[in-house]
Amino acid sequence: MELNDVWFVLIAFLWVGYFFLEGFDFGVGVLTKLLARDRTERRVLINTIGPVWDGNEVWLVTAAGATFAAFPEWYATLFSGFYLPLLVILLCLIGRGVAFEYRHKRPEDRWQSNWEHVIFWTSLVPSLLWGVIFGNMVRGVKIDAEMEYVGSLGDLLNPYSLLGGLATLTLFTFHGAVFTALKTVGDIRVRARKQALTLGLVAAVLVTGFLVWTQADNGDGTSLVALIVAVAALTGAIVANQMGREGWSFGLSGVAIAAAVAMLFLTLFPNVMPSSLNEEWNLTVANASSTPYTLKIMTWCAGIAAPLVMLYQGWTYWVFRKRIGTKHIADAH
Repeated sequence: MELNDVWFVLIAFLWVGYFFLEGFDFGVGVLTKLLARDRTERRVLINTIGPVWDGNEVWLVTAAGATFAAFPEWYATLFSGFYLPLLVILLCLIGRGVAFEYRHKRPEDRWQSNWEHVIFWTSLVPSLLWGVIFGNMVRGVKIDAEMEYVGSLGDLLNPYSLLGGLATLTLFTFHGAVFTALKTVGDIRVRARKQALTLGLVAAVLVTGFLVWTQADNGDGTSLVALIVAVAALTGAIVANQMGREGWSFGLSGVAIAAAVAMLFLTLFPNVMPSSLNEEWNLTVANASSTPYTLKIMTWCAGIAAPLVMLYQGWTYWVFRKRIGTKHIADAH
């Protein structure tokens, strides 16, 4: 296997990690309006992800940085062609971080309510847009012979990519609901399980439809296996949730996300961004990659740094593994 193939796999792994981890905290952000009944319950939900949300975003920064270094042509075309949706996601991530830090700085109801609205919308919008972006990346966009995107924003809003956006939104929200059930006690835990059932059924329909469409257009035997794993894991997560096995439900919903993302990358390879204008203009792991020397240096650096970062993040989750509930929330001053 060539180093450019290795780095394609590593970048796919980074996106899997990002969607697994950021997926549930996006979902929790959406649930602050769908599940929480009052400010105290919203504080419980926010506190479940408070110690980890910023660490989860490290996976996005690393995935973008790795793409820039390993596949500069892919990075340039992706970030220029999808400039507006990626800009919206960036602004949402900035606003979301500010909201988490500033919501509790003042006691006024209006101040806290406004920041809670920000948390909701800046969790919902990226959940939708990531599906739209990846849907277009797999479907193919207008790339010319110079490896430049020549389409418009309207070209990105097609039925396939919009279905992908709805699939990621519902899947992340379901993932967040089972995480909430896993991390809370009391009435909010019970209601999270009930809401997870509805969200899981909707997500199962949308995710299955999106992946089957993907398989029909671009799939092969390997991607079909990933599709089956994703659908089976999502079904298992719903069943485990109904049985009250929250750890199993969360783990299986994570497997469903991982398998779905893996399927998208399997249907892409050896392309990284197909051209809908001419197959000869596709960006591939060969024509979009950096030099072998650059990839070699990156491989040594990643081999040293990545395990340390993952160990530290795993330790963080272990430290903050306890369940919380409304009884753990101090009265507002």
